Amino acid sequence: MKILLTGAAGFIGMTTALRLLARGDEVLGLDNLNDYYDVSLKENRLKRLSPQPGFRFLKMDVADRLGMAELFAAEKFDRVIHLAAQAGVRYSLQNPHAYIDSNIVGFMNVLEACRHNQVQHLVYASSSSVYGGNTRMPFSEHDSVDHPVSLYAATKKANELMAHTYSHLYGLPTTGLRFFTVYGPWGRPDMALFLFTKAILEGRSIDVFNYGQMQRDFTFVDDIVEGVLRVLDRVASASPVYDPALADPATSNAPYRVFNIGNNKPVALLDFIACIENALGRTAEKNLLPLQDGDVPATYANTDALNDWVGFVPGTPIEQGVGRFVAWYRDYYGV
Repeated sequence: MKILLTGAAGFIGMTTALRLLARGDEVLGLDNLNDYYDVSLKENRLKRLSPQPGFRFLKMDVADRLGMAELFAAEKFDRVIHLAAQAGVRYSLQNPHAYIDSNIVGFMNVLEACRHNQVQHLVYASSSSVYGGNTRMPFSEHDSVDHPVSLYAATKKANELMAHTYSHLYGLPTTGLRFFTVYGPWGRPDMALFLFTKAILEGRSIDVFNYGQMQRDFTFVDDIVEGVLRVLDRVASASPVYDPALADPATSNAPYRVFNIGNNKPVALLDFIACIENALGRTAEKNLLPLQDGDVPATYANTDALNDWVGFVPGTPIEQGVGRFVAWYRDYYGV
């Protein structure tokens, strides 16, 4: 298939592109290479992709309305994987406009381009953050997600609503994947695993929020990508059990689906840090701090719907995944 992959210079994007290319798909990778974090890391991810047969890269911002329209009209993609977004819960408190530009305007441009160019299926990244203030665990697609606690979360919830509208009005098949704390080699420098590893190796203390009383459903990047590809290959369809009188958020009479994709095994933050310490052979000095604005104390994915749909759920043990990240980090930075 001919696939547009936005956010191709991201670590999920790069890993997804490698898998698509390995199975013979043609991939056009799009990214704006913004400086939210170290651009050289993004460029080095792209260096892994550029020699691959079937891969092309285009530097463009998804918020470029005319550019996106012209790209879709010229290329006639079969399917689209939309991973480009302004990421980060905490950054959304300092720079909210970046989230509107990328996550709302950019997603609107993707939807419009898919609508006008007969794209067979749009798969896009949502986030576990949409569950916001929910405390019932594990999080289920059947739960209401009407109480976001960060603008980032609100934009991801908005993406799901926008996708549903286009599925309903224009019959565009869309599938949203609510990613749960993705980690692994080539990961983002603003994520806890990267920050903790770097600090411990440099002999600095680490900030541990909510006094260590956090739980996260850490999900290894290879598992995320396996889920993305399986969902891409099964085009969204209307739910046969949709009942408009009940309006279950997990069902629709439009070709619209949304799934959790998480490890289904929440890990206490202090246990996660212990895994890093074991992999590094060093002990971290911890600064215990209160919960940050916009953050949530726990995430935990119910993955029954994903398993029913594509026969797959993530399962990489945290010790194995952290070990693979630490090995990559030491090799990449020579430490």
